[in-house]
Amino acid sequence: MAQLNTREKLAILADAAKYDASCASSGTAKRDSLGGKGIGSTEGMGICHAYAPDGRCISLLKILLTNSCIFDCHYCINRKSSNVRRARFTPEEVVQLTLAFYKRNYIEGLFLSSGIIRSSDYTMEQIVRVARELREVHDFRGYIHLKTIPDADPELVHQAGLYADRVSINVELPTVSGLTRLAPEKDAKQIEGAMGDMKAAIVETKDAKKRFRSAPNFAPAGQSTQMIVGADGADDRAIIGRASGLYDRFRLRRVYYSAFSPIPDASAVLPLKRPPLMREHRLYQSDWLMRFYGFEPAEVGKVTDATGMLPLDIDPKLAWALKFRDRFPVDVNRSPREELLRVPGLGVKAVDKIVASRRLRKLRLDDVARLTVSVAKVGPFITTPDWRPTLLTDRADLAARLKPATEQLELFAA
Repeated sequence: MAQLNTREKLAILADAAKYDASCASSGTAKRDSLGGKGIGSTEGMGICHAYAPDGRCISLLKILLTNSCIFDCHYCINRKSSNVRRARFTPEEVVQLTLAFYKRNYIEGLFLSSGIIRSSDYTMEQIVRVARELREVHDFRGYIHLKTIPDADPELVHQAGLYADRVSINVELPTVSGLTRLAPEKDAKQIEGAMGDMKAAIVETKDAKKRFRSAPNFAPAGQSTQMIVGADGADDRAIIGRASGLYDRFRLRRVYYSAFSPIPDASAVLPLKRPPLMREHRLYQSDWLMRFYGFEPAEVGKVTDATGMLPLDIDPKLAWALKFRDRFPVDVNRSPREELLRVPGLGVKAVDKIVASRRLRKLRLDDVARLTVSVAKVGPFITTPDWRPTLLTDRADLAARLKPATEQLELFAA
């Protein structure tokens, strides 16, 4: 490997990390250095939150320790047989980069992943070494998210949880058959076993913290996972069911979806083109429906078409409301919170404000309009003292009326 300077390594390894979607920094414990001890904090002013054009958060220093890998997963641009430029950081270089970027308020913490070099244990040890040095040598109190390696020694994976705010263990693909075909060196049972061990350790630590103040923190922001969408033949219905099962079994904080992107020198078993990014967006929306709006996976699955795919032209919540119109309209002033959450156009915060406000007085359509972006979208599904949708809810062309207007963008707009 040619000798590269730090800037060149950063360019290669930051670019190689862009395929990891799970880089959010929410849910961890509050820490800061206001007392003059340590460096960094997990939240607060002066931190730059940037977003990539496709919406992914890049507010962390998100890099790979190395993009070299002994595995040959078909969908991965860093696979062993891929013709890409390779680079590798030492743990000390990652530590210094993290501190330097943090002191300049460019980042709020570190997201560290890696290709597999030498062995899974060796790579995991290098990743843990970075976090340990940041915490113990430099008293770094900022956010750390570590991507762990399922087939590494369980003790090394456990150490990652002691130093990181969040850990990720990727299931990679929605189906076991897809993983076997596209990543034969990875084992679905081993991945789920590691996720189960991490869940048990998190639960055990939370219980210990209730009884002993001195109990150490362990992944206070929990664990997350990521699955690639569109690389295998899994439809949206299967992905929704898989995500729901992962939430239930492993108490995940998030399941991230990453639309497959064709890579140079791609394997012949991969699709020739990527799925629409809107598909990834619809899966996130369906995820939100299950996590925050009280929808069951089977209910979300009912809005998929004959091929098991979510509609791309309207969001899944609106699609459900249009399919089950007999559930509407609902009375804004009398309906329970659970029914209001199913009204298209009403978010969780808006519903909570409605429930709180109607204790004081009856709400009218203008009151609802102030709580939502589009009262036209909400109107067909609610009633207020001054509004009745009459036959609007049952109109045959209601879906067409509520679809977002197509906007032609100008290529060379100023």
